[in-house]
Amino acid sequence: MEKVIEVHTEEFGSQPEIVVTAPSKFDIIGEHSSFFNDKTLSMAIDLPVYVALSKRTDNLLRFFYYQQKERKKIPLSITKHRKEDKLANIVKAVIAGYAIEGYSFSGFDVTFFSEISPSVEFGITSALKSATAFAIKKLFKIRGNDSFLLRVIENGDKQLFNSEFYSSDINTSLFAKKNSCIVTDSSDNSYQIVPFKFDGMSIILTDTKVPRATMWSETSLYSEENKELMLSLKRKRNSQTIYEDSISEINDVLCNLSEEVRRRLICIMKENQNLIDAVDALKNSNLHNFAKIVNKSHELMRDLFMISCPEIDWLVKRVQEFDQNSLPALFSCSRITGRGFARCTYSIIKDEYVDSYMQKLQDFERIFGFHPTTYIVRPSAGASIIKELDK
Repeated sequence: MEKVIEVHTEEFGSQPEIVVTAPSKFDIIGEHSSFFNDKTLSMAIDLPVYVALSKRTDNLLRFFYYQQKERKKIPLSITKHRKEDKLANIVKAVIAGYAIEGYSFSGFDVTFFSEISPSVEFGITSALKSATAFAIKKLFKIRGNDSFLLRVIENGDKQLFNSEFYSSDINTSLFAKKNSCIVTDSSDNSYQIVPFKFDGMSIILTDTKVPRATMWSETSLYSEENKELMLSLKRKRNSQTIYEDSISEINDVLCNLSEEVRRRLICIMKENQNLIDAVDALKNSNLHNFAKIVNKSHELMRDLFMISCPEIDWLVKRVQEFDQNSLPALFSCSRITGRGFARCTYSIIKDEYVDSYMQKLQDFERIFGFHPTTYIVRPSAGASIIKELDK
């Protein structure tokens, strides 16, 4: 935190009036399901970003991203997305979101600080958005509840980026609790906190550095027609939204779709049940069941959603082998994570297996030629103020 204050002060000539931190995150199950108004199970993690703000007396936004040495000076009147503004577009989007709610500001200086690159699939961009929105709200003393802040970010995203909004990303970076997971329901953007009480276990994120490949067009899956088909297969059972489990009925509804689209939609249905079961396992601190569900979920990503690759499958398999001498007791699990063609995995293993996992990564590097990066993380809390000056 002291480094952030030092950087901001050196860049802009005065200390920040507020510094906010927000966690990065990864998705455990359900990251491909939000378009269909399903749920996503995520975890905020202790790879934080920091956003520092101080007011100006003019109408300029001055932006500094420390790690990239990216500097921008932008009049607040420029509200459109500009490629050359790079990450400063995040701040502009948040300003646009507040403007839609009827708020305007004087100029301010902003510093972004993140030791993890936004190009890594751990929700860094969402964390920066959340921290910026939270910091502006506090700096300019704007009132509003959780749904207000979520709405500001969503509206700003739509206006500036015209892109799909994932409430699970923002809920996780804003509202997560320490030593817990968070479930976001995309049908109404609500969230639920679920404890993560597995002592003696390590959570390892791995960026495999496997190059991205264009494997399929997501627009072929995320269409309004497919959303209607999926809606027709939804049922209510014990207050839970589930999908029809009759194979014949599913085949009847999806019969006119291509085989690839049909397989992916079936995967979405199965993931919905996996998420329900995983949350139940978390609530009951049942590590064995949780690990089985995560491993099964990776198989769905590989076989039905078809976004994995041999390199990632190899690494996931090595994790699953850690418990091969203790079957049927299963505690180790691993899965690909991230939207699109993801290149990252998460693994949850006993502390005593961490050295063995690092050895497997050396084997991975030798066999496949990629140079993975790993992060051992813990479940973290959402955005918070770590410094605020009284003025």
